[in-house]
Amino acid sequence: MIKQIKDISDFLMQSQGIDVSIYESSFLKKTMQKRITETQCSSMQEYCTLLEQSNAEGKLLIASLQNNYSEFFRNSLTFAVLETIVLPSLVLKKKKRKEIRIWSAACANGQEVYSIAMLLEELRNGNKERFKFRIFATDKCDEQINKARIGKYSISALNNLNLKREKKWFTKQKDIYTIKPELMENIDFSVFDLLDKKSSSPSASIFGNFDIVICANLLFYFKPKIREQILDKVIKPISDGGCLITDEAEREILKKKNYHEVIPQSGIFQR
Repeated sequence: MIKQIKDISDFLMQSQGIDVSIYESSFLKKTMQKRITETQCSSMQEYCTLLEQSNAEGKLLIASLQNNYSEFFRNSLTFAVLETIVLPSLVLKKKKRKEIRIWSAACANGQEVYSIAMLLEELRNGNKERFKFRIFATDKCDEQINKARIGKYSISALNNLNLKREKKWFTKQKDIYTIKPELMENIDFSVFDLLDKKSSSPSASIFGNFDIVICANLLFYFKPKIREQILDKVIKPISDGGCLITDEAEREILKKKNYHEVIPQSGIFQR
């Protein structure tokens, strides 16, 4: 099995120009096994043959390795701490900052970004002069960025939203809910590869200096060396006293790098 996985990794690098060996071994194996089932192959060897014969299957396998899952207000504790402690604290520092700056480093379909924007708009309570904010939302996948920018979701995607937010921030047409334009005003969507050594932060942000960087539900999919590269990329542009937000399953990774959690179990860390 290990040899076959390596053979597939080598083949995808040669045929697609994509290095899948960066992914954590168990995740890579699980994804390949899922594709074997979905293609109705009887063995890994048969699947290897399919890959050699089908360029489309190679693309599907690579797409399966991209983690595009997201939810509105996904971690209830994280967003409760943001709403009641972290964001109000940033607002109080408004006199020292021109704007609150946030980077969502792997925004997928945009639910995470829009959730943050809702909290900030609710803090402004209709008074845009109270403070300014800018959210830089990036993902390595063009398709995901386009979906996030459009902001259209099915009713099932709104499970974690209360009725007040649903009515305030969405327009409904049949079974599709679309983010209202006013919630998009302070969000900049762009394609950005966290493993690209030529770029340090989203080009639109110019100089980084983020109050909050969100890099959640991403790190544990990669091998330790790649995790370190991603962490270095997202940590450097955080301003003094700023926060790094990660998923609850990735908290131990941050603790080992001597970050302290603002509130236990929240996934919100400071240097």
